[in-house]
Amino acid sequence: MAHPLMVDLDSPILTRLRALCLALPGAAEKISHGHPAFYTDKVFAYFGASIKVDGAYQQHPTSLVVKPHPDEAQALLEEPRCYRPAYLGPSGWVGVDLDDETDWEEVAELVEESYRATARRRLVAELEARTA
Repeated sequence: MAHPLMVDLDSPILTRLRALCLALPGAAEKISHGHPAFYTDKVFAYFGASIKVDGAYQQHPTSLVVKPHPDEAQALLEEPRCYRPAYLGPSGWVGVDLDDETDWEEVAELVEESYRATARRRLVAELEARTA
């Protein structure tokens, strides 16, 4: 049985995030557990997630979920806009709520860091060649 869709696929925030993610070499998008997931061989970013509060799930439908370096994860989690998502949090993933005040340069950096941590060396080399 498929998971219900948990986000607005027409969200302008998702549109902007999608453009960042799909610009990376070999990146594609799929729906995973009701959320857009951006991946190469492995997922490097999700749009939307939830946290478990008092036994119930609280949705963060307009958030970016990435796997940053552990030091970066710790720094992010000190900010009120960031959270440990249910299921993925124990594996080092962090959610960052996105809104009209979002710093999109920071989002691009977080997405790229997560991409570099999950993509094959060949794809990372292609990314580096683009930015050199």
